Amino acid sequence: MSQSEEITQQDPESVQTDSAPADVVTDHNHKLYIETVGCQMNMLDSELVVADLRKRGYELTQNVKEAETVLFNTCSVREHAEHKIYSSLGRLRYGARKNPKKVIGVMGCMAQKDQKLIFQKAPQVDFVVGTGQLAQVAELIDKARVNHSQNRRSRELAVGLGRKDGKREEITNSFQSYDPLRDPEMRPSPYQAFVRIMIGCDKFCSYCVVPSTRGPEQSRGPREILSEVKVLADQGVKEVTLLGQTVNSYKHTQDGKLYRLSDLLYLIHDVEGIDRIKFVTSYPKDMTNDLLEAIRDLPKATRYLHVPLQHGCDDVLKYMKRGYTVEDYRDMMHRINEILPGCSVSSDFIVGHPGETEESHQKSLESIREFRFKNSFIFKYSERPGTKAAERFEDDIPEEIKKRRNNEMLDLQNEISEADNAEFIGRQVEVLVEGPSKSALKASDDSADSLAEQLMGRSKCDRIVVFDGNPRLAGSLADVEVIDVTPTTLIGNIITREYQHQSGASLPILQ
Repeated sequence: MSQSEEITQQDPESVQTDSAPADVVTDHNHKLYIETVGCQMNMLDSELVVADLRKRGYELTQNVKEAETVLFNTCSVREHAEHKIYSSLGRLRYGARKNPKKVIGVMGCMAQKDQKLIFQKAPQVDFVVGTGQLAQVAELIDKARVNHSQNRRSRELAVGLGRKDGKREEITNSFQSYDPLRDPEMRPSPYQAFVRIMIGCDKFCSYCVVPSTRGPEQSRGPREILSEVKVLADQGVKEVTLLGQTVNSYKHTQDGKLYRLSDLLYLIHDVEGIDRIKFVTSYPKDMTNDLLEAIRDLPKATRYLHVPLQHGCDDVLKYMKRGYTVEDYRDMMHRINEILPGCSVSSDFIVGHPGETEESHQKSLESIREFRFKNSFIFKYSERPGTKAAERFEDDIPEEIKKRRNNEMLDLQNEISEADNAEFIGRQVEVLVEGPSKSALKASDDSADSLAEQLMGRSKCDRIVVFDGNPRLAGSLADVEVIDVTPTTLIGNIITREYQHQSGASLPILQ
């Protein structure tokens, strides 16, 4: 169920209209620009929307000025992400007035949260689409374009219900998963793809807007997920990442059988062409032994877990309503190390949350020392309107203290990451090659068959590895010997094999 309505504008340049006719205006350049901020879920949403629009004749461009269709896929987890979108929208205001063919849409979490406020702050926006109404994007673009062609402008709003706007079933039905098509050009690499296995969240952490912007927790059917993974494999994908707000909370009953995430891993493990399976993001209290044992027993499952701790102090965790203690997390880490020795774990941390004292900050630092995370994503607390934290606590920790604590935590994590990475020096790691590294060193003649390009990929425990090799290795598994490290990267040499000519000479083969 969605709310779709026309919004009366106060902007003197806007004209209130009746419902637009169903005609489709084709007199535009079909150039599409999309800007995506936020998590992997947003990246997947953008891929799906772009795939649908490509089917309708649209072509992606990186030039927002030449695009006559502009979309912003937004995030509300941090205030900075919202400011970035409003800044981008502001730069388009004059251009939208100049070109009546230009259609501008805002979708995603900020759209679901702010709704009509977006029209007030950015009157050049034609439509706002929540996270559960992405299937309506193409229709809303057409409707806006018809209005533009008739020198009229409407404000279309299509969003899910709020968590207090109806019964759970009604609210759930207003947030629909949208997985009709896939677009390889929008992926991290041609060989990696995200697969949504669930949407929404029911954890209600006090600082988080996701339960409101993504709706109630609901899991997709295993059969549907398996079918999608097979399609991706046929497209050349080698690694799939299963996505969920709390992905290890996955639960779905199909044909009388209850499937948990461990069952889903077994189900998709034997899909031909898929070499690796991973999943994000996990919730500590739902890290069950059956899931850890599935990772242990399934060769394609990566030995990597992203399990945010968020804070090392029980008092702050209680303020956050995280639902566990540091001791609970410690027990989980003990089970991970016992069942999956060598498994890497990464975390999220928030610094400067209301109630965080210097002593509690030190406890967070101590937790990083104890658990030795592969890496941590560290954020300064950002008050989010509509959350319990915003209602109950004053954001009273000065920005300079937040910044100092953030830097202290980052420095410590980098120190630990580099020390633990150094343990890999002299070892061989299996790498899924993604392609050229960001700082790829090309051969001077830039020839297509050059062997002098720096490549990058990830090990089975999700460490970034860079090495020189043939670009044709992209999409394959390669063995690399580690010779040096940084806090974020393993640096190595590819392992070569040898074969015998009939003459007896032995020559190396560069993999």
